[in-house]
Amino acid sequence: MDFDSQSEAIFRPNHAGLELDFPDCLVMCFFREIVEKTAEYRQAKNLLALEAEDGRLTFYEIEVHGRRVAFTQARVGAPAAAIQMESAIAFGARHIVACGGCGVLDQDIACGKILLPVSAYREEGCSYHYLPPSAEVFLNPDCLRSLEETLKKNGINYLRTKTWTTDALYRETVRKAAHYKALGCLAVEMETAALAAVAQFRGVNFGQYLYAGDAVVAKNWDKRDWMKQKDIRESLFWLSVEACLKLGEL
Repeated sequence: MDFDSQSEAIFRPNHAGLELDFPDCLVMCFFREIVEKTAEYRQAKNLLALEAEDGRLTFYEIEVHGRRVAFTQARVGAPAAAIQMESAIAFGARHIVACGGCGVLDQDIACGKILLPVSAYREEGCSYHYLPPSAEVFLNPDCLRSLEETLKKNGINYLRTKTWTTDALYRETVRKAAHYKALGCLAVEMETAALAAVAQFRGVNFGQYLYAGDAVVAKNWDKRDWMKQKDIRESLFWLSVEACLKLGEL
């Protein structure tokens, strides 16, 4: 069956009918250690904990500059991350920023470099349930402007780029990497296309920050110890909080 534009499905994000006082700003952070550290250090309020077969999904809340911000440990992979975003939107989130790491398709991009996705090629399956078929999904220009202004305000050097969203971590082949690089992708990751599609379908603001991790290049895969960039990961979380609050002004 082709794309179905009907907004309501049989099983809905808030099927349980939970009534929550949920902040309209949400940061979906892929860095578990930063989420745990922030929750403990800032004595974050536990908004909600959802039980699933693969573990507990917890949403926290802190106050920043007198405004409420929710944050959560984002789940890896397009379907899991999309389900998480759907739940948050059903609870009341309207301005969402995701932050995570990515592979890069150019060895010259230094580990830790900040990337701002402007569109995502849809080599995953989840986005096709939210938008008609197309090669890529474009992020909202107003949301991009807010994320970009946040980077500039903080003096962050960054690259605007397209990104390649894939479901198959171990099928990032030499030919595919070359293909998507030729199309303008500097990054490869597993969620952006789906999250952008969900946001469009549900009519909420969304943007994403990525930082350059491993090098996915033809000569050889280079891990570059990208998950050990603790300072960059924490800084990116707080940039995401700031950008999310800015989205709330749109």
